[in-house]
Parts: sequence; structure tokens; C-alpha cells
Amino acid sequence: MSQLATSCLALCLAALALPLRAQSPDTLLLRRILWAEDRRDSSDHALADGVRSKDARVALIARRALARIRDPKFADRSQFAALPAPPSYPDPAWRLRYRALVPKSTDCATLRTAMTDDAWPVRLRAADLVTDACAADGALMATLRSWLPMASLRTHAAGGAAWQPAAHALVALARVSPADARSALPSIATSDSHWLRVYGARAAALLADTPQLRIFAHDPNDNVKEAAIDALAKLTGHASDSLYVDALRARGYQAVRAAARALKGAPATPELRRALLVAAARLRADWSETSRDARLEVMARLAESADQPMAADIAGLASDFDCPVAAAAAALASKLGTATSPRCAPFESTLPGDAVRLALGADVRVRVVMAATSGGGEFVVRLRGDVAPIMAARILQLVRTGYYDGRAWHRVEPNFVIQGPSPGDNEYAGLPLFLRDELGSVPHVRGTVGMSTRGHDTGDAQWFVNLKDNLMLNADYTVFGEIIDGIEVADGVLEGDVIERIEVVM
Repeated sequence: MSQLATSCLALCLAALALPLRAQSPDTLLLRRILWAEDRRDSSDHALADGVRSKDARVALIARRALARIRDPKFADRSQFAALPAPPSYPDPAWRLRYRALVPKSTDCATLRTAMTDDAWPVRLRAADLVTDACAADGALMATLRSWLPMASLRTHAAGGAAWQPAAHALVALARVSPADARSALPSIATSDSHWLRVYGARAAALLADTPQLRIFAHDPNDNVKEAAIDALAKLTGHASDSLYVDALRARGYQAVRAAARALKGAPATPELRRALLVAAARLRADWSETSRDARLEVMARLAESADQPMAADIAGLASDFDCPVAAAAAALASKLGTATSPRCAPFESTLPGDAVRLALGADVRVRVVMAATSGGGEFVVRLRGDVAPIMAARILQLVRTGYYDGRAWHRVEPNFVIQGPSPGDNEYAGLPLFLRDELGSVPHVRGTVGMSTRGHDTGDAQWFVNLKDNLMLNADYTVFGEIIDGIEVADGVLEGDVIERIEVVM
């Protein structure tokens, strides 16, 4: 083959590896810039080349990449050109009534009225604020009791509710009428809904029902297990250590974390040491960065209880895909007399194919379709690739694979955000590979969509939708999208509501 033919073949193969419209030299350079930013590699020559580019768009993206790499807080973001503002949405009238319900200062008559509001978020909020001062309010108490039979409901129409009122009523009754709560708890404890059983564990905590909490601590759902362990740690302390040790074997990271936290200060028995070491090794074998919080909690307990014979095993844990965990293991091994340096090899990723066109302003939209059993409806999100092209492209990849389909919004705070979906319906289960932050100048106003994290560069692929202006999030959380249609559907989401599918519409 001639040299010319070889060169042509190489160029053709390179072109096939790029998304459509990514054939110009400036676009090739932009791809290199984005890849350097995702790797946090400020020494990559693509960044310097980009800053010198005659293409203003490429130069701007290169300068922004350098600024975000050098400063995790992106403090000089205001020096960059303003980007198009998200749409502006007024609050629904019911949210104003929701905000009017202020903890510890709302009288029983106000709560009684709010519990008959047209909007279920207002009703549930009122129930959450009921105290024993309202125990003599017959109408209010009757309303709470009337919600308990709704525990059997698994579907609701738009604007309605299913099991949620029963869950909130149970916890409220545990505060103001323990007899009513104890009577209702057995049926909740055996419900087929883990969402309800979590509330059952919360009610059992208020009732100091330790036998029921011990049952909940063995629940097949790790969210229920977590709630029970957190309660037992406060009620029984180290008297339940054997139960916490058993929970270190849980699959859910949230349950392992809860168990490790509950074991803080526990007697350093051989059983505890073995269980912690086994948990540390098993979690490493999961190869999931979103297990970090649980793993660090396990390492903290090992630091309290490990003895010198364990040093070699702990030194082995210093070789890891997650650098903070490797550092914790190395420090502990060295403390035990086996000098060890952390050896971490973070996961490698590839630049998603749509990152370039999103960075250049492509208008890409996805539709979130709620399940009919969760009230139905849909809302459309425009991805903000001009702010966070890599994150937006990764979200687009997940949408195309159906990653979010059939999963639920597990966190619903009607005056703050809705958050989800998670494979485990909780804060600690997400995509195994963290998404990097791409902080920008688009504020967290009502209707914007951000990335859930538990620290810098720990995006877990869970969305949160800002239901109001949350400007305090600007410094730490990435905006990767904005609702452009159907915000009233997002406003109406209740805890546990299921996403039927998310689909690309443009």
C-alpha cells in the first residue's frame, strides 16, 4: 500500500470514530480539549492549543476547561461570557401554602385546614408538623386515621396519592397517638412496599419498639434495614452490635454504611475485625465508585479495631481503584507497622461521542415520561451542553440505554428538589463510574436539572430538579439541563413515583 493510501486510510478511520459534524480541525481540537478536562489533565497540549485557537468557541471552551481543572470551585466563572438563562417559571399557588406551614409555630387549626388542602404535598407537610399538642383535636386526628387504609394503594391519578398519606399518617400518629400507631404498625411492617416499610421503621423508632426494629434490621430491602439500624443505634447502642455486624454483609451500600456507623466505639472483638475486613474486601470487588462512603466508614471502624496481625491484609487494601480508600488503607497499615503507600488506579473512561456537538450548542432534548400508575404526564428537558457538555453527553448515553426506565424518584422535598432515579432508591446507589463536575454560570433556578453528588467530582447519575430557586447550590453542583415544558408534572411528583421511560426527542 502506498504512503498516500495509508494516510487516507488513517484519516478515514479517524473520521469514523467521531460523531457527525466533527470533521473540521477545530472540532478535532475541541474533542481533545474536552478529553483533557474530563481527565483533569492541565498539562495536555490541547488546552494550550485551544487557548490560541482563532475559533472563538474553541478558545472559550479551552480557557474554561483550564479554569475548571485548576480550581475545583471554578471561582472565576463570572469572568466567562454569560450563557442563555434558563426559562423562568412562577411557583404554583399550592407551594405558597406549603411554605406558610412553618415548623413549631403552626397551630392545630391551621394544620387541620392544611390537611384538607387540594394539593397532597401541602396535606403531607401538615401531617409531618403535627405534634402531641394536637392530640385533642378530634377532626385532625380523624383525618390522620382516615389515611391509614391508603396503605394498600399502589397507584394514583394525576394530583392524587397512593400509599404516601398512610406512611406520613403512621409517623404522625407515632408522635401524637402511640396506641393508634402501634395498632397500624403490624400491617405496615408486612407490607409488600419497601417504601411503606421504611416509614414503619421510622414509626417504630418513635415508639421505641426495639423488637420490631430488630425485625426491620433483617428486612430484605436495604433502605428499610438502614432506617432500622440508625434507630437502634440511638435506642440500644452497642447492645445490638451483633445485628450491625450481620448487616455488614448487606448488598446495599447505605445499609453497610449505617452498620459501620453504628459500630463506632464497639469492643474490638475478633468477630468484628473479621467482619470489617471481609466487608472491605467485598466492597472493593464491587468495582463501584459510589460505594465510597460505605467503604470509608468501614475503614474508619478498622482503624479503631484492627490489630498488628491484620496489617498485611490491610496493606493489600491500599491497592484500589478509589484513591481516598487506598489512602485510608495505607495510613492504617503504616500505623500498624507495615509501611505502605497508597496505589490507586482510577477507572478509565472514554469521551462520549455527543460531547463535541453538545459543546458547540446542539439542541438536544429528552422527555421524562411518568408511569400511568404514578399519575402519568411528562416533562421535557433540554440538555445544557453549552455548560456541561461531557456530563450532558453521558446522561444522553444513559437515556439511550434505558438506564433510568422503570426507576423512581426516591427523594421528594416539595419546597426544594425531587431526586432520582437510583438503582436502589437511595442516595448511595448510582452509576459505578463517577461523573466529573462541570460547574458553570447557569444558576440553580426553578426548573433547572442538576447532578447529585456527595463531594467534588462524585456525580452518581442521579438527577435533581430544582423546584424553586436554589442559588446556594451554585458553588457545588453542576447544571446539565433545564425543563422547557411540563414543569407542572415535576411539581406533582410524590415520593416513590416511577419514571416509565426517558427518551430522546430531538
